[in-house]
Amino acid sequence: MTLEEQFALLKRGTIEIVPEEGLKAKLKKSSETGKPLKVKLGLDPTAPDIHLGNAVVLRKMRQFQDLGHEVIIIIGDFTAAIGDPSGRSVTRPQLSEEEIQRNAKTYYDQYCLILDPAKTKVVFNSEWLGKLSFEDAIKIASKLTVARVLERDDFASRLSEGKPIGLHEILYPMCQAYDSVVLESDVEVGGLDQKFNILLGRDLQSQFGQEEQVGLFMPILVGLDGVQKMSKSLGNYVGVTESPKDMFGKLMSIPDELMHDYFELCTDVPLEEIKAIDEGLASGKLHPMEVKKRLAREIVTIYHSAEAAAEAQAEFERVFSQRETPEEMPDIVLSPEDLVDGTIWIVRLLVKAGMAPSNSEARRLVQQGAVTIDGKKITEPSANISPVDGQVVRAGKLRFGRIKLLR
Repeated sequence: MTLEEQFALLKRGTIEIVPEEGLKAKLKKSSETGKPLKVKLGLDPTAPDIHLGNAVVLRKMRQFQDLGHEVIIIIGDFTAAIGDPSGRSVTRPQLSEEEIQRNAKTYYDQYCLILDPAKTKVVFNSEWLGKLSFEDAIKIASKLTVARVLERDDFASRLSEGKPIGLHEILYPMCQAYDSVVLESDVEVGGLDQKFNILLGRDLQSQFGQEEQVGLFMPILVGLDGVQKMSKSLGNYVGVTESPKDMFGKLMSIPDELMHDYFELCTDVPLEEIKAIDEGLASGKLHPMEVKKRLAREIVTIYHSAEAAAEAQAEFERVFSQRETPEEMPDIVLSPEDLVDGTIWIVRLLVKAGMAPSNSEARRLVQQGAVTIDGKKITEPSANISPVDGQVVRAGKLRFGRIKLLR
């Protein structure tokens, strides 16, 4: 690829590159010297399940890999013990060492679905941050100012609202910036919520006499609800390890107006073709349902296979277009200990079945009229159900389960 083609590929889907000319210059220098760029991504292992929102950044890293550059994943085991304050209105709870290591292992297993593990360098920032003396930390801190750190929107808003900011939280951006100094990174990729931390890395590199890294910022992917960012805690996510059937079905539920972003950020469909799709939708030549099926097939193919995507589409059409129940569905196993006087609270049933990640999400599903048992709609979140062996529980358009009672 020419340098112009490389830059166009890397710019796809980005919301900002700081500075754009800096990235072009680094690509040119790398081409002339044969020395690959060091491209850094920091992951604090606070949430072990990767979804399509996380994958937006990881897919950008894969593009750098495919162009021959060195991808460095920093597992922030040291900084995770602090807790990234980005976008937070309150102090994050600190993680235990056991939680950090468990989450880091899960992250590794999942990001290898996107990155080439043979070309991915994985480091833990405790390797250098954990060895700093107090004197070392003070010397690094002396290169930054409190005013600069308090420019962060989340810190500024918390100060104005009289909410506390821990001193350790102020040190977090410095730690992330120092990662860039240690690795001498050329590019750091992250979501827009990481803009302050990444730009602070440029400042600190300059203070240490290094060439400043380029900040490449990806947008936050809106979740299935079409309102809030994709998040497991909000239940509006598509996990990269979900089954083809579940992945396909969830993607078919996104609002039509999100299809462009999902095509651009979550697939490899060329931009010219995406533009043609947009024009076809606007003119009425293309039906939104068929375009959404194409989108779902593209994404399922990336994480599974084309064959799995075709099967998932056929199942979706059979179940949802023809109003049938799936041929196969998981058992919802209920023991006598799960029942009180032969009944179970509908919210508890949904959470136990894995149809909702939390009680609040289960309540929301019931209130929306999205829950049925053997076709009978349940609309009262306080309802207690008398389960019967073989009953089919449905939550939303795509989650089914069959009750199995243990005696």
